[in-house]
Amino acid sequence: MIKRLLLILVFFYTLTNTTAQESTASLQVSTFTIEAPQLNTTKKIWVYLPKHYDNSTKKYSVLYMHDAQNLFDSKTSYVGEWNVDEKLDSINAQLIVIGIEHGNEKRIEELTPFKNEKYGGGNADAYLEFIVKTLKPQIDQKFRTKTKKKNTLIMGSSLGGLVSFYAILKYPQVFGKAGVFSPSFWFSDKIFDLAENKKKIKSKIYFMCGDNESEDMVADLNKMEYLLNTKRCYCLNLNEKKIVKGGQHTEKLWRDGFTKAILWLGY
Repeated sequence: MIKRLLLILVFFYTLTNTTAQESTASLQVSTFTIEAPQLNTTKKIWVYLPKHYDNSTKKYSVLYMHDAQNLFDSKTSYVGEWNVDEKLDSINAQLIVIGIEHGNEKRIEELTPFKNEKYGGGNADAYLEFIVKTLKPQIDQKFRTKTKKKNTLIMGSSLGGLVSFYAILKYPQVFGKAGVFSPSFWFSDKIFDLAENKKKIKSKIYFMCGDNESEDMVADLNKMEYLLNTKRCYCLNLNEKKIVKGGQHTEKLWRDGFTKAILWLGY
């Protein structure tokens, strides 16, 4: 349980860098703020646009990601960034990324669908409603996006992995693909109950974790994969699972696995 608590605390607060460190975000990354009435707050949103976006008229798939502070910029990251912009540039990915900043002390509340007796939480319904009903419509209006579910992805790690998996169960008509990294399935067994009670799960899912994370991480991932395989034929190749030998619950694990996940999920 202590190790689990540490996994949460890693992201509990965003580190405010008081040094003169320069931003590492590329020029293709910008930010804006938007009212989030479902959460009674204002959210800062990070936007990555692919190369040559301004010189084309084509439309792009969209990847929604959590914990935006850690995605593009080492200056705002807690313990290192994912290098999402550089990773996508390296494969010339034709993909828009929308990063949603977490709510600092409200992160646990926002990214968990069910309450935990010790840690609370359980407000992910409101968080996802904000994404689906407030943020996504504005993104689709402001940018040239492909709006079908096969072109709408969601991805995150830890609690972000948990809420990404929950998103495809709650909004299968919106999110057709999910990257689920080191998901905190331990937070509540109700996530397994929800998956088991779903008649069909058609979304494409990429699971990834390390074998040196929490004591239950690999077992929980295997359990969820088994549940998925009872809902659809394994032959459809709709889920992929990667267990990284020696992998720990860190940005490095997720950064190193990001490109493979994007390529497998497709866009």
